[in-house]
Amino acid sequence: MTGMPRGARAVRSRRMSIVSGATSSPLASLPKGVPPWSVTTGADAASLPLQAMRDERRETPFVSLEGMRLALVSDTYLPQLNGVTRTLARLVTSAKSRGAEVEVFTTSDPSAKDEDGIRRESSIPFWGYPQLRLAAPRARDIERALRCWGATLVHAATPFGMGLAARHAARRANVPFVTSYHTHFVAYAHFYQLGWLAHPGWRFLRWFHNGGKRTYCPTAAVAGELEAQGFERTAVWGRGVDASVFSPLHRTLEARRALGIGDRELLVLYVGRVAREKGLDDVFEAMRLLRALPDAPSCRLLVVGDGPYLEPCRQREGEHVVFAGRRTGVELSQLFASADLFVFPSTTDTFGNVTLEAMASGLPVIAADSGVNRELVAEGAGSWYPAGVPTALATHIARWGREPALRRRGGARGRELALGRSWEHIFDELFRDYRRVLAKDAVRR
Repeated sequence: MTGMPRGARAVRSRRMSIVSGATSSPLASLPKGVPPWSVTTGADAASLPLQAMRDERRETPFVSLEGMRLALVSDTYLPQLNGVTRTLARLVTSAKSRGAEVEVFTTSDPSAKDEDGIRRESSIPFWGYPQLRLAAPRARDIERALRCWGATLVHAATPFGMGLAARHAARRANVPFVTSYHTHFVAYAHFYQLGWLAHPGWRFLRWFHNGGKRTYCPTAAVAGELEAQGFERTAVWGRGVDASVFSPLHRTLEARRALGIGDRELLVLYVGRVAREKGLDDVFEAMRLLRALPDAPSCRLLVVGDGPYLEPCRQREGEHVVFAGRRTGVELSQLFASADLFVFPSTTDTFGNVTLEAMASGLPVIAADSGVNRELVAEGAGSWYPAGVPTALATHIARWGREPALRRRGGARGRELALGRSWEHIFDELFRDYRRVLAKDAVRR
């Protein structure tokens, strides 16, 4: 990395890559009788190489967490739905399956039900994004709870509110403290008229995360950026995908028809929070430009998700954009697989979980050009366009849209890559690092 401060270069050698590839379990054979429409409208199961479709599950070491009492702290958790909450919920389930006791410390939510193992602190909606909550718990109360429950490790997934209180509480209770970096808060500041916070924001984040024994980053690109800002003890904790939940075999015409999308239309899909910082204006403008091209394929944009920008977009965009709102479960799997292209215009995400889900579903991915997106979307599985340049995005969509064979090859390549990211292996590597942190802490004591 050019221009990296000397201190950051020194820190780089201390970064730990704690994840590597492994496979999940796809279906063992191809379906018979592929319908003729799939040959011309996008990726299909028949286009995938046999090696990518057969069961290639490999045994990975099972990391036991017996005796661990993990306190997971976050300002956002279920029933809120976003990439962070889904990842954290998986972490809780996986840790428990390996013998750990887990207590979640998070914010209150009007739609949340009382559940064992989840402690909620009073909170209010964030003014710039009402779906997110802000809390200001007393560190002394969190400390008392950690001591009474007997926490052996505190993992904070947020630097504000809950996480800030947990940092102080863990120090006072003498419990090892680790953090994970999920959101580019400094980048988000620009979109919420808080750009003046950028410089002090980095200073605060560096102070917060360097107070822990590890900062887990979702990609090497994010770890490198943080190291350039003086973050220490970074490690790469990647993300996985369930390649049976997200699979080309879920493709169905009915899912498209239910939303008024024609069988022969090119369906361009976006899944995620509908917020300004996600770069959606690039996509809307690109679709308008695309319709003006004489040789462009007939296409529609499908936006799946909820967020503060949804209603303004509904009112502004015309019939060429379908807003499906929040979708989950089998319905979401079908929408992924029934599209033809996936767009990911965000440069503020630290990891695009939906990008992996799209690749697992057999979709080529067109992503804004960034270090994170280049790390996730390998050559051949999609393409990158200059962020903030809708004309370039329109060109990419048109190219992929005109060439069904190119889409099939891109979808097959993406599926192959997604099969190498099982959640089981991802969490085994994270939990192995948890144990390293605890072992080092025990030696120091």
